[in-house]
Amino acid sequence: MSSFMLSANRAALRMRWGTSVNPISMKPLRWYTTEIERKPLFDKILIANRGEIACRIMRTAKKLGIKTVAVFSDADRNALHVKMADEAYNIGPAPSAESYLKVDKIIEIARKSGAQAIHPGYGFLSENAGFADRLAKENITFIGPPASAMTSMGSKSESKFIMQAAKVPVVPGYHGVNQDDAFLKAEAEKIGYPVLIKAVKGGGGKGMRIVESPEEFEIMLESSRREAMKSFSDDKVLVEKYLVTPRHVEVQVFADTLGNAVYLFERDCSVQRRHQKILEEAPAPGLSEELRRELGEKAVAAAKAVNYVGAGTVEFIMDNTDQKFYFMEMNTRLQVEHPITEMITNTDLVQWQLEVAAGNRLPRLQNELKMDGWAFEARIYAENPSNNFLPDVGPLLHVQTPEPSDSVRLETGFVQGDEISVHYDPMIAKLVVHGESRTAALRILRKALSEYEVVGLNTNIEFLKTLAAHPAFIAGEVETGFIKKYESDMFKPAPPLDPATVAQASLSLVLRDLEASKQAAVDAEDATSPFSLNSGLRLNQLSEQNLAFKLEDQDVNVGIEFNRDGTYNVRVQTPNKTTLFSKVIAKLAGDSSVLAEIENRRYKTSVVQEGDQVHVFAEEGKVTLDIPQPKFLTVGKEEKAGSLRTPMPCKISQVMCKPGDKVVKGQNLVILEAMKMEHIIKSPVDGVVSDVFFSVGEMVAENKSLIAFEEVEEAKEA
Repeated sequence: MSSFMLSANRAALRMRWGTSVNPISMKPLRWYTTEIERKPLFDKILIANRGEIACRIMRTAKKLGIKTVAVFSDADRNALHVKMADEAYNIGPAPSAESYLKVDKIIEIARKSGAQAIHPGYGFLSENAGFADRLAKENITFIGPPASAMTSMGSKSESKFIMQAAKVPVVPGYHGVNQDDAFLKAEAEKIGYPVLIKAVKGGGGKGMRIVESPEEFEIMLESSRREAMKSFSDDKVLVEKYLVTPRHVEVQVFADTLGNAVYLFERDCSVQRRHQKILEEAPAPGLSEELRRELGEKAVAAAKAVNYVGAGTVEFIMDNTDQKFYFMEMNTRLQVEHPITEMITNTDLVQWQLEVAAGNRLPRLQNELKMDGWAFEARIYAENPSNNFLPDVGPLLHVQTPEPSDSVRLETGFVQGDEISVHYDPMIAKLVVHGESRTAALRILRKALSEYEVVGLNTNIEFLKTLAAHPAFIAGEVETGFIKKYESDMFKPAPPLDPATVAQASLSLVLRDLEASKQAAVDAEDATSPFSLNSGLRLNQLSEQNLAFKLEDQDVNVGIEFNRDGTYNVRVQTPNKTTLFSKVIAKLAGDSSVLAEIENRRYKTSVVQEGDQVHVFAEEGKVTLDIPQPKFLTVGKEEKAGSLRTPMPCKISQVMCKPGDKVVKGQNLVILEAMKMEHIIKSPVDGVVSDVFFSVGEMVAENKSLIAFEEVEEAKEA
């Protein structure tokens, strides 16, 4: 057998030939075949990121036999991505500007570890053209697009001009270089309100503000610039027409260095809060095959216009009324929501990135790509949906997740016992599901969400469950204003408390108390202790235990009677009724579950106590019961009336008032920074400021008084 090299389709091909015998004629048969010569992948890569995306990249690298190097800040010393890596290096203090964004330090570690390439993940340095250029000079491969493409597409203004030249439709607006406040406001008037102010180098909703009227323009412009500077070190903005009923539809594209470019179909990311995605799906619902193909072809045209290489996402905004679409931006990196594309195309996009970075051809060309089924991604965030989705921080005291399978995938960088920090994005995990149809995938999603449990901080899990069960979402009627449009449905009052749920919570607490008492007796080697008896009797021969809870302002009282046969009679009393459950069978099942048989029905429920709260993961959702504190413990804890408090742990970014200032309701008083986002705190009343408790730059815990006001009567006199 022999071989020789030739060039075809700009790819290196190896031709092989040989001879064999025709089994029918028994004559010699000459044959030949061609195969693409494949370059070897890297031996070791450094991942310049943290959390779930670092873990995601490591899983593919390990599958391919590639060693991984992690970097970590002081806050991430015990993080999951550090434990998963083959090597890990400390990179600096918790703030990302002093750690994950330190280019010199990252390159130094790459050199020290012998990493041949760096994968930036998403966020941080992933779209930093200067970083990519620097790596090229250092002879370290950047696993991403060329710097020139990032520069072109990283500027929302320049990218609009490039798209127009490539005949890709763009949103009406001003994308020029004039950044004068008055000029931009005049352009907004020409475009017509509402308008959208966007950071030129923005992404992830940062530096983005909707402006409804001219009166809001200056304050929103200033806020957008400030947030853009903190996130991207560039405060330039553009102004565009804000479509009232838009959809966010994006196309996954991939290109190699050999001239091949493909689209891996589209994703719908319309369901958002605070301009950030929370529930994505692929493909997008309600699109014709013709429209789907047109979107894909325009996305590939966009990529080719900047000689793109690697993974990219071309984002379009689509008018829901006529399905016309406009180029919005191109993200020159792997997206957070890439797993749903992987699920419907049976691909590993991180492996594709590694192949392309090594100089190989795309693993599949356009005619080899087919859609298979439907996929959803639900982002699990540490945030409080009831408080305008403000982020939360704290420990993950209890985490129970759905069981991974062929149809359920979990991407996370955290495990039980870890802590969500104020320094980074509040996303805990991504729950990804796949089904043969949209209906099937949505059913799997709802079940998986019902199995997801978190205690220790607020999450959006219950909100996602409500969203996934909403009739309009089930019907595929998605748009970026979905949450606001159906706000009354999304935030309905909690259903009436189920007495059986209270009974299970109470039995769990009592059984754990008994178990702890028995263990204490065993540890003390006291066989005569009444705690070591199995009769259910307690000290002083008590055969009934009473518990008290509060659900918001509702008092809930429970009495548990111990029967000689090992069963329990449980009485649940609420302000409206009393329910008695007789002969209840109950036992503990693991660290957090209780098995109970109530009125011939068997329940298995997770019950987790966190200080003075009991969290019950019941059929109707998560229920949190408060354990009332004795009055002497709460005396003096009330704040005086008229104080304004922090809604979350944060840093003071700007203070716009001082003691003695007269303010009106709705006036901007303080700007807070948390999780890389700005939050404007407005005055809740007309009044006079009496105290300002914190200064710019200070870190403040949640629920602390920021500003106090004089009493209303005093303010009127002033």
